Amino acid sequence: MSKELIAALNALEKENGISKEVMLDTIEKSLKDEFKNQFNTTENCEVELDRVTGEFHIYANRTVVEEITPAEQLEENKGKKEAEKFVYGKEIALADAKKIKPDCQIGDVLKIEIKSEEFSRRAAKSAKGTIVQKIREEEKAAIFNEYHSKEHEIITGIVQRIDDKGNILVDIGRTQTTLKKNECVKGENYQRGDRIKLYVLEVSNGNRNADSKGDKEKSGPLVIRVSRKTPLLVKRLFEEEVSEIKDGIVKIVSIAREEGSRTKIAVKTDVPNVDPVGACVGINGARVKAIVNELGNEQIDIIEWDENPAQYIVNALSPAKVVSISAYYDDENAKKATVVVSDQQLSLAIGKAGQNVRLAAKLTGYGIDIKSESQMEEAEEALGDDVEELDDTLTFTEDTDGEEFGTEELSEQAYDADTESEDDAEAGEMNEEQY
Repeated sequence: MSKELIAALNALEKENGISKEVMLDTIEKSLKDEFKNQFNTTENCEVELDRVTGEFHIYANRTVVEEITPAEQLEENKGKKEAEKFVYGKEIALADAKKIKPDCQIGDVLKIEIKSEEFSRRAAKSAKGTIVQKIREEEKAAIFNEYHSKEHEIITGIVQRIDDKGNILVDIGRTQTTLKKNECVKGENYQRGDRIKLYVLEVSNGNRNADSKGDKEKSGPLVIRVSRKTPLLVKRLFEEEVSEIKDGIVKIVSIAREEGSRTKIAVKTDVPNVDPVGACVGINGARVKAIVNELGNEQIDIIEWDENPAQYIVNALSPAKVVSISAYYDDENAKKATVVVSDQQLSLAIGKAGQNVRLAAKLTGYGIDIKSESQMEEAEEALGDDVEELDDTLTFTEDTDGEEFGTEELSEQAYDADTESEDDAEAGEMNEEQY
């Protein structure tokens, strides 16, 4: 080993962030391991590695004895080939010791350098293999640490290829990851070389039983799970685009998304004279349009959150106009709302294939039943006095707030009896703007 080794270690530290001291300590350990292979112990081994020149010296602290006991007579060495070398690693005969230090006595310990050419060759070879292995481990740990810090954030990559199953291989800088087909948005098409933004769901080493960060770094292949369909991608895009959200002036309370088609996002602010919806929209819609373009022209409805559940539901059903609403808890303590709209607004309130009311239900956490005025009149006529007439005002039985964005996880929200995935559930606050 030489100055060239030190120069290489300096370059590794600068370019890859691999500590030079860690590598030198690894080299010392490999030299001690080779000593153990040769002499069956490291108790009397000393390694001196020059941090400047890269030169190394290995010493054995040997005890001076009258005569060395033949190795084959020692119990611990019975049956071992070339057993004498293990003994000679610990002891030195008095006659041989006096050649090194004439005034030595029996019982003295001499520090003797191992100068065997064969040993040096094997030690250097062992050190080289250890260096290569350690570099790989440290590079993997460095990449793990870099991307582990980006969990629940957005990263940008370049599409490398798309396999037959629809999985997309993406170059994200120091490594690559795969955007699985089930995390892609239906209708989005990519070509090799396209830039793509991804939400990092999880970074691990493939070992789900690893409890500590250190365990995750050391075992299994690096796995970076990414997504384009999670509602959290929309949340992060708004945080990047809208400075008021980044600064905490405007808060996202809830998001409901049907990826590739439509998203409803509710926002609020506690700062007077700040319009949370207008802040998200931007001048001439510039901010929200940038997000719409990133999501492949996915429609985004921005509404204002309200502490009154009835008003919140009315906002969530925009652009439909509500005539009356009653928000309440049913017999099973589930949140329910009965909404009445004009006959002309019924289809708009429900939306194509029920999308508008479905997203409103996921956004607010209420099971929503929408009826037209004529349907309500028919029901009242059929049931007579058994039906309580709805006032043409907003009513609710409990003053419950919408769910705040306190964690990175989406909490599940229901649309009547339907169950949605937890990625559709977490979220934010909104008066509605559509894009």
